[in-house]
Amino acid sequence: MSASPTITTAFKTQFHDSYILALQQMDSMFAGSFVDRGMIDGSNFTVNNTGSVEAQEVNGRYQDKKPQNPDHSTRLVYMSDYDVGPIPIDAFDLPKLSADPSSKYVQMMKGATNRRTDKTIYRALLDPALSRSAEGATPSLVSIPAGQQIAAGGTGLTKAKVIQAKTLFRKNKADKKYNPGVELYLAYNADAVRQILSDTTLTSADFLAVRMLEQGEITDWCGFKWLPYEDLDVPAANTARTVAWQSTAVHFGIGINVKTDISENKQKRGHPWECYSWFSQGAVRQDELKVVQIDYATNV
Repeated sequence: MSASPTITTAFKTQFHDSYILALQQMDSMFAGSFVDRGMIDGSNFTVNNTGSVEAQEVNGRYQDKKPQNPDHSTRLVYMSDYDVGPIPIDAFDLPKLSADPSSKYVQMMKGATNRRTDKTIYRALLDPALSRSAEGATPSLVSIPAGQQIAAGGTGLTKAKVIQAKTLFRKNKADKKYNPGVELYLAYNADAVRQILSDTTLTSADFLAVRMLEQGEITDWCGFKWLPYEDLDVPAANTARTVAWQSTAVHFGIGINVKTDISENKQKRGHPWECYSWFSQGAVRQDELKVVQIDYATNV
C-alpha cells in the first residue's frame, strides 16, 4: 500500500544547535611586536628618550673637562577608553532557541578587543607622536620624516622596497646587528602576498622563495617577521600604506584590562541577558628612526 502523498507535511526539521561566527580576525596579529608597559596608573604615560654622546680626543695635559649634554625628550600618550556591546539576549527568546548564543557573543567581543589592540599599535606606528623637549614646554606633534617614507611610485610591495626598508634600519643602527635581541616586523595584506609571491626576482633557486610559494604565505623574509594585517590605510586610490618597525619602536600600556560581563538587565521586561566588555589602552611611537612607512600600489 502506498503512503499518503500528504504525509510529507509531518516531516521534521533538524535545527542547528550552535552558532558559527562570521569570518573575522579573532587574534591579535601584532602581539609581541612592541614594548608592553603593562598596567598604567593614570590617564597617560610617558616614554623618556635620551640622545647619544661621542668620545672626545684628549690632546693635552691637565685640561678642563668638556661637558657633553645629550638631547632629551619625552613622548606622551593619553589612554583611550573602549567598549564592546552590550549585546542583548532577550529572555523571552531563549526558550525558543535551539542554541544559547552567549558563548559566541563573548568570543565576538574578544575578537573585537584584539582587533582594537592591533589598530592602536598601527596608529601609534604611523600617526604623529606627542613629544616635549623640556619641563613645562608645550608638547608638539612629531611625524615620520620624509627620509623614513617609501613612496608608492606606481609599484607594488616589491623586493626592492623591502630591501630599501631593511637598508634604512641598518643605516639608523636600528636592526639586530647593532641591537642584539630586537626584531624587525613588517605588516602585509592580501595584495602584498600576491605581489611578493609572484615577484620574478624570486627564483626557484631561492630556498625561502620556494618555501613561501609552497605554503602560499610569508613568515620570515629579508630580515623581517611578516605579520598579516588587512586594515592598512588607503592614502590614495589603489594604494596601501604598510609599515615596518623595530620591536622597541612602540610602547603600549593598559589602563583597564579587558573586563567582560554577562548579566541580567533588570530595567527591561523579562530581565534580558546582556554581554558587555570594556577596556582602556594607549600606545606611542618612541623613535621615528625605528619605523619605515611604505606605500605601494595594489592594482599591479
